[in-house]
Amino acid sequence: QVQLVESGGGLVQAGGSLRLACAASGRTLSSCIMGWFRQAPGKEREFVAVIGRRGSSIRYGDSVKGRFTISRDIAKNTVYLQMNSLKPEDTAVYYCAADRSSVLVSTTQANFDSWGQGTQVTVSS
Repeated sequence: QVQLVESGGGLVQAGGSLRLACAASGRTLSSCIMGWFRQAPGKEREFVAVIGRRGSSIRYGDSVKGRFTISRDIAKNTVYLQMNSLKPEDTAVYYCAADRSSVLVSTTQANFDSWGQGTQVTVSS
């Protein structure tokens, strides 16, 4: 099992930036595919970004392409989500997740077997 703890959420004005962090323990990041998902009030949880074990395979959800960047620091065993040009529709609880088993990077939530508790991001207009 991988323990994940998110941080960095908060309240920001539209057009602003935030950087989320996900600290992992129990397993090294290089052995997991790591993803970010989000859930807005009244909506289903959706895919935001994913990074593969080697850090070279990266995908983004259509709504965040060009604005969000996923990265990782192996030495700190931490994954980041840099969010720029934030919009009110980015308001959601953001979750970090780990996929220990899949061979290829996937955006399928069911493949991720460890989840953090989530961090709230609120973007005001």
